[in-house]
Amino acid sequence: MSALDQTKAPVYEALLKYREARIVPFDVPGHKHGKGNPELTGFLGQTCLDVDVNSMKPLDNLCHPTSVIKESEELAADAFGAAYCFFMVGGTTSAVQSMILSVCTAGDKIIMPRNVHRSAINSLILSGAVPVYVNPGVNARLGIPLGMSAADVERAVLENPDAKAVFVNNPTYYGICSDLKKIVEIAHSHGMAVLVDEAHGTHFYFGEGLPVSAMAAGADMAAVSMHKSGGSLTQSSFLLLGSGAEKFGVTEGRVRAVINLTQTTSGSYLLITSLDISRRSLAVNGRRIIGKALETAVYAREEIENIGGYYAFAEELINGDDIYDFDRTKLSVHTRDIGLAGIEVYDLLRDHYDIQIEFGDIGNILAYISAGDRWKDIERLVSAMAEIKRRFSRDKAGMLENEYIAPRVETSPREAFYGKQKSVPISESVGKVSCEFVMCYPPGIPILAPGELITPEILDHIKYSKERGCMMTGTEDMDIERIKVIDG
Repeated sequence: MSALDQTKAPVYEALLKYREARIVPFDVPGHKHGKGNPELTGFLGQTCLDVDVNSMKPLDNLCHPTSVIKESEELAADAFGAAYCFFMVGGTTSAVQSMILSVCTAGDKIIMPRNVHRSAINSLILSGAVPVYVNPGVNARLGIPLGMSAADVERAVLENPDAKAVFVNNPTYYGICSDLKKIVEIAHSHGMAVLVDEAHGTHFYFGEGLPVSAMAAGADMAAVSMHKSGGSLTQSSFLLLGSGAEKFGVTEGRVRAVINLTQTTSGSYLLITSLDISRRSLAVNGRRIIGKALETAVYAREEIENIGGYYAFAEELINGDDIYDFDRTKLSVHTRDIGLAGIEVYDLLRDHYDIQIEFGDIGNILAYISAGDRWKDIERLVSAMAEIKRRFSRDKAGMLENEYIAPRVETSPREAFYGKQKSVPISESVGKVSCEFVMCYPPGIPILAPGELITPEILDHIKYSKERGCMMTGTEDMDIERIKVIDG
């Protein structure tokens, strides 16, 4: 039982007092409680503009918290079973970068799966750390990357005893989990820290019958997207520090200093307060909140399966290895059997049925389920998918089948990103080494990353994704017609 009072929300309570005091602002922001920008006030509401304030003594300072933010971070650490919690207002991208920068410096090795979010590879460019990629498994039917096999991780650890850390996705975008406890055991036994991208696993800390959370598994750091399944505002996240992290030189002070290298000195109190309130909500009512989301997802999955043609995959995939567990709140649906790429179903749902789902790739879609979903909305989604099958399905011959291509790494991301470069037509880039990312967003997992060899298979994947309507990002050329490669 927690010794802390999880019904408290210190930052929120301090902001209420600030509003009641009717303070006259002669500080930033310049809209001055909305009076300087009536149109914005009308759009967002007076309450929002009243509490969009700057750091001040009664409201603490995110860069060096000593009062209400510090107390709120302590409550969050307690709720999530962590030694420390840091409030992040640059999204989980910032939290992932801070994790890696806290552990790795130039030349240090870090073991990680290749199907990481671009923020992890960006961290390698910033830090100069060198990736040792463990290729995830691939499901032949779904064509998607899976988790890391513990045996593959152990092999990488034994072959790279000088590596500083092991980086793990928990879960992947599709809801697939590796054997996190086993990976922690392997890494720690060889003196390596474990860093976990838990962007899509906030609910693991409060739900029943879900995969193990990073802190419960003994990981040293975890980046948690509170704004995804935790209910806070977009761009607000937690960075959790485990109780054993100090033995790897990762202290609260060290992490705070690293965070302050890149995080804003003007932290938004709208984001900070949303973290405070959402933590309280989960700590007090999390079992009910996550239970409702799980019940909704299970029902939706069954109804979509009943349509026929779609495959709403879940725990039946578990194999005790690279699919060690599955997050059943994820409504991941394979669409290729009805002859449609996931991105095509994504577009049809939005353009024809006014339904916005999380993402679609070349073979699957993901509908993000939370406690905020209503039963009638689920019925609308199921009905729309049934109609899409009836109206738009076609023969699947000629469809690209594999979402993941194992990379050929020629140099480190940092060396490629900062090295001598030239721009070439992407159609003429085979055999060259990329200096840029190419990816579909979401989910933001690179098809190609800096330092990797460009192959015909990769170009086919990029061309196919563009033709199907994926939102392609990463290159300076916004049309993805040219790409920067190593010159030499």
